Amino acid sequence: MTEPAIIAAKYAPDMIEYLAKRRSTPIKTLTGPGPSPEQMQAMVQIACRVPDHNKLCPWYLLTFTGQARDQAGQIVRDVFVAKNPNASAEERAIEQNRFNRAPVVVAVVSRRRHGKAPWWEQILSAGAVAYNLTLAAHAHGFGAVWLTEWIAYDDDVKRALGLEVGRDHIAGFIHIGNVNEMPIERDRPDLSNIMTAWQPGVVLNKGDMYDRTEFPLPPKVI
Repeated sequence: MTEPAIIAAKYAPDMIEYLAKRRSTPIKTLTGPGPSPEQMQAMVQIACRVPDHNKLCPWYLLTFTGQARDQAGQIVRDVFVAKNPNASAEERAIEQNRFNRAPVVVAVVSRRRHGKAPWWEQILSAGAVAYNLTLAAHAHGFGAVWLTEWIAYDDDVKRALGLEVGRDHIAGFIHIGNVNEMPIERDRPDLSNIMTAWQPGVVLNKGDMYDRTEFPLPPKVI
């Protein structure tokens, strides 16, 4: 019997262990060399195998390697300086090097498509691409971290990178490279605080103890 092309409902203990120990790689521990073009192609192919209601492909990716990282960094620096003319030389250098902290940086862009799928579902699909890309990078032997920082939300930066403001939103920048120091584990949510066996009238465990007052809730998506 021919092996099916799609793998589902197949016990995979190695994958279980891999997912149970997944850990983002701190940006300061990433170094070169980065993935080859062939490895990046394989990672992106994996990244794009995500739930996608109505098959809209509501996302696209920008890759930054080599000189393009410096060019993107110059865009970020120029926008930053325009808004912070009194910024120090050190602050300007930090912005210039935003894309030089890893050999490869991938921007996952959520693009609102015309179709029946609600925009919220389209955004979630883009988030799944970003997460899947980090998993693919780890599986290929690289470290990866999903960052946003202010540049993901700045309209001037987005325009300068070629995005359509209002329709395109940066889900995140995935930084990929080799690892010069293995990350340590961090605290994880207690399942008793976030998981509820639902029944009528039950009090839901909503994890509100994890709220951070310094961060506002995201704006409502219509």
